[in-house]
Amino acid sequence: MSAPGPHVVPLFATPFGLATLPEAQALNPELHALFAARASAQWRDPLISAGPRTFRSRDDLAGWPEEPVRQAMRGILAGVTSVAASISDLTAEQFAQFRIEARAWFTIIGPDGCVAPTSYPNTSWLAVYCGAAPAPAKARFDSGILRMHESRPGPMFQDATQSGVRIPYRAGHYAWRPVPGEMAVFPAAITHEIALVRAAGALVIVSARVRFLAPDHQAWMPPW
Repeated sequence: MSAPGPHVVPLFATPFGLATLPEAQALNPELHALFAARASAQWRDPLISAGPRTFRSRDDLAGWPEEPVRQAMRGILAGVTSVAASISDLTAEQFAQFRIEARAWFTIIGPDGCVAPTSYPNTSWLAVYCGAAPAPAKARFDSGILRMHESRPGPMFQDATQSGVRIPYRAGHYAWRPVPGEMAVFPAAITHEIALVRAAGALVIVSARVRFLAPDHQAWMPPW
């Protein structure tokens, strides 16, 4: 009789979720047109230095009254909620009692543009929704990818087994290529960036900082 195999669990795993907006095919052209019309100084975030080839709006997108934006925000918040609930022991009834706070903005990244490495305090989740993306660049495989930086300290010594370690145990940065209609959801404390776009055309994304407030925790929640 053979001995049972080892039981291995990911003790320090980081959640990374993917969700799709069902109405994305019809919604994205409307969002793209609206964002392009408002990519001007009036709508630019004055506190963020994005560079000449990248436009980032103010973070009040969640309050815009236009229906395409409202529809997109409903889908984004639903996606974040589904990711958070999928790894939680809390019940659906408990989630229904939470109040969601969100700050969102759109970013248009043109050729040779990027989003510098950043992370967000006082926030649980970050959602990055892709509204439009150029074709992958032949010269640079990492053109326009969302790169999440490894934060776990690693040992200097590695033996031959480390080269074949699978996710979620593999050390190193992780990359996701934005696809129109898809959304990545991950903890907002993770340092991340959008690599240089080395293709013709613009990458259009909506980013949302999201946190959930329980009825008895709202008083101590730090302000944004």
